[in-house]
Amino acid sequence: VQLQASGGGLVQAGGSLRLSCAASYLTFSTNTVAWFRQTPGKEREFVGGSSWRRDINTPRYADSVKGRFTISRDNAVNTMYLQMNSLKPEDTATYYCAADRAAVIYASSNVYKYWGQGTLVTVSS
Repeated sequence: VQLQASGGGLVQAGGSLRLSCAASYLTFSTNTVAWFRQTPGKEREFVGGSSWRRDINTPRYADSVKGRFTISRDNAVNTMYLQMNSLKPEDTATYYCAADRAAVIYASSNVYKYWGQGTLVTVSS
C-alpha cells in the first residue's frame, strides 16, 4: 500500500492550496481517510477526516480549520483532496494523508494504518 501526497508549496496568507493524496493498492471507498499536519518539535495534529461510511459519519474537522478546509475524495481515481482556503501563517506545516478501515473518524494518529510521505505547506504573512 502506498499513499502519495502532493500539492504543497508556498502561498501568501489568505490564499488557497489543494493537496492531493493518491492511493496504490488501497481502495479509498472502503477506508476512512484523514489529513494530519506536523511542525518541528510538535506532535502530529489532526486536521480533518472523511469516513467511508458516509451514512453514519459526516466529515470531521479540527476547530482550527473548520470553515476553511474541506476534505473530498474521488473514489473512481482513488484520490482524496484537502482544499485549504483563507490560509494563515499558523497553517504552515508538513501535511500527511492517512487511511484506515475503521469507519469512525479518529483524531488520534495512532489509529491510522497507512500514511503518505508528507507535503510541506508554507504560508507567508
